[in-house]
Amino acid sequence: MITFGQIRVVTEASKMPKGEHVWDKKVGKVKVMIHKEPKGFTTYIDGDKLDTYKTQKEAEKMGVTFAKEM
Repeated sequence: MITFGQIRVVTEASKMPKGEHVWDKKVGKVKVMIHKEPKGFTTYIDGDKLDTYKTQKEAEKMGVTFAKEM
């Protein structure tokens, strides 16, 4: 029998954040994604929003740095 926790993990993994997907990278076991939104470039760590930055390069740098510290 499938538990609620297993269902939740499957559904969260299949969701893509809104905005145009422009970059992704796996740092160790952590997935870093960047999406372009009207306000700027938003960085997501394992599907959780980290922050929004003005440039894609800055978003990549901060996302990778944060993922390495995790």
